[in-house]
Amino acid sequence: MSDQHLIEKPLTSSSIFKGNFIHVYRDTVELPNGHSAEREYIKHPGAVAVLAIDNENNIIMERQFRHPVNKIVYEIPAGKIDPNEDELTCGRRELVEETGYVAQDWTLLGECLPCIGYSSERIVYFLAENLSFTAVNLDEGEFVEVIKQPLDEVFELAFEGKIEDSKSLAGLMLLYGHLRKRNSIA
Repeated sequence: MSDQHLIEKPLTSSSIFKGNFIHVYRDTVELPNGHSAEREYIKHPGAVAVLAIDNENNIIMERQFRHPVNKIVYEIPAGKIDPNEDELTCGRRELVEETGYVAQDWTLLGECLPCIGYSSERIVYFLAENLSFTAVNLDEGEFVEVIKQPLDEVFELAFEGKIEDSKSLAGLMLLYGHLRKRNSIA
């Protein structure tokens, strides 16, 4: 089956803002009907998110203030991929930097595109197990409260709409599917 009736063809692209973290573009595209339109979007380096579970079936969560929404958000550990860094290396780095935990076992859970209307961001998710604590090593200017909470309680918070972070909700959904296949939950 051909998808040509859906595909937009790029005509021009211009950079309209380049910061330390994001790069904003405005492109002109040809629509499938032959007309043209403008598309503004953010080029994002990609990110990794980690669902870290200890031997007592607790998940490692974080609380941190997020300036764009002006509130403290409850979320899973995550961070952007550095240049020339592979996803697993990023996941290991972010987990230990933000939470102080290292994991012996890593399982790729999947990926998501959280903001497809305006960003190229792609988040890769890993399950981290067989944890041991070392020391937190936060980046300069990063303030995080680490919480160890029973996994079933975290799922319940997600089902009740009390976890608002889309990255975390997507990761919990991938984890839920993985655990069902592994017969760890019903």
